[in-house]
Amino acid sequence: MSEPELNLTPTRPYLARAIYEWICDNNLTPYLLVDATQPYTDVPTQFIQDGQIVLNIVPHAVHMLNMSNEAITFSARFGGVSKDIYVPINAVLGLYARENGQGLFFDPEEYANVENTAETSPADTTEDVETAKKKPSLRILD
Repeated sequence: MSEPELNLTPTRPYLARAIYEWICDNNLTPYLLVDATQPYTDVPTQFIQDGQIVLNIVPHAVHMLNMSNEAITFSARFGGVSKDIYVPINAVLGLYARENGQGLFFDPEEYANVENTAETSPADTTEDVETAKKKPSLRILD
């Protein structure tokens, strides 16, 4: 008798959070390797090489780091200019320590058969992607 096929979530976001914590707990510098060619990836384009970018996400270099199951977001300074970064979890290729290279590297094909939630989110159906990434704000209505 065959087992029913389970629809499990990918392990990448969980492993990324765990390895990030391990790197920081050992006073190492966490580097995030990103596939900058993935849709909705918002990183400084001037630093992309061969379709990839490496981002230093050490706690004192980033502001408001959030590692959710859908994306890694934070704000950082590049050349003295603050920029909000948005990396969909499927664009994360690896997370490793600068000092010794230890960390995790992910299979780029892991998300090939996973529905991209960013493409089907309700916000994207009525707004463009840039507007959907902005923080919520309150407005007084008369």
